[in-house]
Amino acid sequence: MATKNILKKNTMLIALGVVMVLFQVLIVRGDKGSLFAPNNISNLFFQNSYVVILAAGMLLCILTGGNIDLSVGSVVAFVGAMAGTLIVTKGVNIYLSIVICLLLGAAIGAWQGFWIAYMRIPAFIVTLAGMLVWRGLALVTLGGLTISPFPEEYTRYFNTFIPGADASKATVFRTTMLVAVSVCVLAIALQVFSRIQKKRKGYAAESIFLFLFKLLFLCAVVVAIAWLLGLHKGIPVILILLAIVVFIYIYYTTSTVPGRHLYAMGGNEKAAQLSGINTNRVLFGAYTNMGFLSSLAALVVVSRFNSAAPTAGTNYEMDAIASCYIGGASAYGGTGTVGGAVIGAIFMGVLNNGMSILGIDSNWQRFVKGMVLLVAVAFDVISKKRSKAV
Repeated sequence: MATKNILKKNTMLIALGVVMVLFQVLIVRGDKGSLFAPNNISNLFFQNSYVVILAAGMLLCILTGGNIDLSVGSVVAFVGAMAGTLIVTKGVNIYLSIVICLLLGAAIGAWQGFWIAYMRIPAFIVTLAGMLVWRGLALVTLGGLTISPFPEEYTRYFNTFIPGADASKATVFRTTMLVAVSVCVLAIALQVFSRIQKKRKGYAAESIFLFLFKLLFLCAVVVAIAWLLGLHKGIPVILILLAIVVFIYIYYTTSTVPGRHLYAMGGNEKAAQLSGINTNRVLFGAYTNMGFLSSLAALVVVSRFNSAAPTAGTNYEMDAIASCYIGGASAYGGTGTVGGAVIGAIFMGVLNNGMSILGIDSNWQRFVKGMVLLVAVAFDVISKKRSKAV
């Protein structure tokens, strides 16, 4: 029974490992390089950075009751257009521009959140309207043209590596491994502290064998990734930003009262209201946060492409939604984790990257991703029906 529970909780992590091994075998057999090439690992982080950021925000919306935000791709385009106009065209200070763009994203999220939370217009309708509105404003702002290039002072915050381009290969490798070891030590300390707290409060804790295995596996993954990054250019700065975002939202959803309110509302909104939770405020906060993270993703995207284009953000909402559902979020709300959403984003990224290396047609890539999403949601729905039947 314990083994069955472990497998159930880590289904997508196991599936991710299987898919990565499968792609590696196919790529090597086809003599097309390696999925685990050091430069390809760096590219995976750069290519999927926006998905991780958007998925963290999308999860909060889904937790409130299966709600989604269809406008995030258009918000990315509009905020990116504003960033290009301010930084490139107007020459506004980059730090002031960043603050303005982040506030603009939060304001857009608050606007949509108002109609969803307080006017109770379905989120699907409000964000569908937002998809059209913000894309239209992006086109108007840019005049249908692309703005580029962005100053190096701006792009270095998202596109560079640590310890830097001037460092020797030995320094790059040594620094990267030192950071990896530090991360492992910190992770072990946090997990041990968490286990001690559970034991002290009388909560159920996993067996010591499983606990040690999880720590060993986590550290092995961190060291392996650091090893590959150290053989390339070092730690991408964007990876540090992603780590900060993921850590903040994991802490928020698991260790704060407002974070737990999201799960309570998704589980049963009426019961949450009767227990004293202001569900309107919870819903409003989730969409305001989604707008803020969309603006952060926009800043990352324009830096990566070194341009602000009216077509930016196309289908980004689909990638974010798919990442959440593939990562274990329930289509009905109340279930899901930020860690799961990140695993879903990585899964989608590996699918895209692996199929691209193999030279699979983009139309077939869409087909595969669509089927993966359908299977993930079907698995959730069927599991819930079986649990109710029991």
